[in-house]
Amino acid sequence: MNNPTLIKNMEAAADVAAYRIVKHVSGSGTYTFSASATDAHFGVQGSLSALSGERSDVIVAGIAEVEYGGNVTAGDELTADASGKAVAAAPSAGVNNRVIGVAMVSGVSGDIGSVLIAPGRIQG
Repeated sequence: MNNPTLIKNMEAAADVAAYRIVKHVSGSGTYTFSASATDAHFGVQGSLSALSGERSDVIVAGIAEVEYGGNVTAGDELTADASGKAVAAAPSAGVNNRVIGVAMVSGVSGDIGSVLIAPGRIQG
């Protein structure tokens, strides 16, 4: 299920695969894929990959399709793994994780699932 309510066309600062969680590149007005649970996620790459320097659509509000990087259960808060895939956020005690939103469907690594975009932070 994909129901974007706000899509922003932006320039990719690096190659970004389709359905990946993304972050801003500081001070440049560009974006790249998120590579950790502590990155400030702001959206999800659309259904087409982007090469470095290309403009592409990033979904920043609504429900977006995202590629799962592990087992996900509907209702899990999602963060990014090292390649920008969505994984369940599970911070250790006292550790913060940034999240992109909440999983709308369950799935396993490699599945394309849905996330209700609601960027935020959780603490273990």
